[in-house]
Amino acid sequence: MEWVKYANLGLRFIMELCALFAIGYWGFHTGSGYVVKIILGLGLPMLAAIIWGMFVSPKASIPTTGFIRLLLEIGVFGAGGIALYAEKHYKLALIYGIVMIVNLSLTYFWKQHAA
Repeated sequence: MEWVKYANLGLRFIMELCALFAIGYWGFHTGSGYVVKIILGLGLPMLAAIIWGMFVSPKASIPTTGFIRLLLEIGVFGAGGIALYAEKHYKLALIYGIVMIVNLSLTYFWKQHAA
């Protein structure tokens, strides 16, 4: 059973990367002009990564717990799903959303969020 918990943590990391990629993908395809595309495509994923690193990661400089942490996790993961949906990748957004809900549920059920 331990391997399933480790697999859930691995999936969580992959989902973090997917969220950053999806946000960047949306950013590069939104807006007009190269400067705006670069700012959105690089800046928004960087902002999401900074928020994750400061408040949610295991070695967060300002660790959060409980409801605030859950909101931040849903915010970053959800932004990835919304970005996929906005780019008309509806099936991928749905799959991502389902995996996000299952992963977050298992993370909190197994108390992996404190690790």
